Amino acid sequence: MSELYSNPAAVPPGLEYLTQVTIIGFETNNQYEIKNSVGQKIFHAKENTDCCTRNICGPLRSFDLQIKDNFDQEVIHLIRPYRCTSCCFPCCLQEMEIQAPPGNTIGYIKQDWHMFKPKFSIYDMSKTKVLSIEGPLCAISCCGDVDFDVTGKDGHSVGRISKQWTGLIKESLTDTDNFGINFPMDLDVRMKAVLLGACFLISNYFPSFFLFCEHQWKEVVMNNPTFAQCLSQI
Repeated sequence: MSELYSNPAAVPPGLEYLTQVTIIGFETNNQYEIKNSVGQKIFHAKENTDCCTRNICGPLRSFDLQIKDNFDQEVIHLIRPYRCTSCCFPCCLQEMEIQAPPGNTIGYIKQDWHMFKPKFSIYDMSKTKVLSIEGPLCAISCCGDVDFDVTGKDGHSVGRISKQWTGLIKESLTDTDNFGINFPMDLDVRMKAVLLGACFLISNYFPSFFLFCEHQWKEVVMNNPTFAQCLSQI
């Protein structure tokens, strides 16, 4: 797995900061803030899709996403084509291309067909598989994180992508989700950027489940003022 680990000469422009971090978190709501482990914003991103595409195609939509640094320079570009999410369509599953800098492909993410679990493969620029991602049987968890394990070719864990539990009020009354990525400090910075792309792909892979739960909670809270008052004290 030596090809997975850092080579200072191979760091794409704008990604130097990723060589120094092991944990990244971000909030999702079509516009994103990407922060390090102490809460400092290191990148921001915005999805380039029109209103018609978002409303008609929903979570299956294609999109381009620009990730920019704090100087507003684009450092990572994500390209996601229109794809299916159902296990009934194994020939048209999720995928994403990651470019850094824009125009220079550094890796790909492709969904692996599985009847029950969300599984993805990470490929380098030459389309050689280098990492695997596997989620839980149930991608919904009440009062806890939802973890997607990242493993190398030998099956050993090299990191984790998590949908983080943010509390009853935020989970039930807002459309914002928090995700986190944990990876080795010396992981190749290009693979860190690809894992960041995987986090965006996963956040768009399960929105229908998340939104359903949020809708149910909103109905409960709005129709039960006393319950809402109790929640505000948690």
